[in-house]
Amino acid sequence: MDVLELKFLLKLLGFPDYRAPIGEIKPNPKTTTAERDAICRGLLHRSLVDYSIEVVAIAITPAGKSLLSLDTSKLPITESELEIIRSCANGAIAPTGIDIPPASREESVQSLISRGLIKAEKTQIQEVWLTQLAMEYLREEYNPSGTNPVLSLDLLSNYLRFLRKFLRDRAVGSSEVLPIQPYKELPSNLGDEDILQIIRDIDRELGTENYLPIFHLRHKVQPPLSRDELDRALYRLQRQNRIELSSLQEAIAYSPEQIEAGLHQDIGGPLFFIIVN
Repeated sequence: MDVLELKFLLKLLGFPDYRAPIGEIKPNPKTTTAERDAICRGLLHRSLVDYSIEVVAIAITPAGKSLLSLDTSKLPITESELEIIRSCANGAIAPTGIDIPPASREESVQSLISRGLIKAEKTQIQEVWLTQLAMEYLREEYNPSGTNPVLSLDLLSNYLRFLRKFLRDRAVGSSEVLPIQPYKELPSNLGDEDILQIIRDIDRELGTENYLPIFHLRHKVQPPLSRDELDRALYRLQRQNRIELSSLQEAIAYSPEQIEAGLHQDIGGPLFFIIVN
């Protein structure tokens, strides 16, 4: 991927839903409209963006000319469609110049193009957006190299917000997949051994590889336990060397509510992960 293509994608990351009018995307201040559209089409060819187009000029096809010589009263064609075909019979025209209500005109133009009676003589890109493939590529595969500074801090900021949003969404999503048992299915007198087994079970279910965020355990056992009761149980298990408690280093991967579920300390950040010994 060259620098201008990368800048195009990073520009899109700065818009809601990674979607924007094409006129808002300019990799460089000196990038021309033709160059911008060429970049966009190249990215489309690689399935990294998709876009909507506007037909700005239409022309009649040989099939459309043949239709005008027939008795159209017996053909499956509307008056609006006939007006469009007649209007471009002598040369390419802009659809907006045809005296038909805009909503009906756009629908009729698309129908005639799909049936081969007229053709899009000229189109322009209207709106462009990132594909799922592009998002996966930027998150997981793109590996930049080189020493020349090519990106502005604004573009870097777009990229960092994109990654942080993904990490937060994934963290929230992982908390939702846990099948939380109803209150009545958990005994009211959960002991330390019960809690230890629940930790093992949740870790196995979620695949957290013996590095379980505490908020998952809270979702499972509160109630019947209160927060304070669970905190005391975890500290007891730690003193007995049954578990280890680890602090959180990368807070951007979790929501404020998930971080708040950790074990608060007087100094430093919360204890956040449970490791079974």
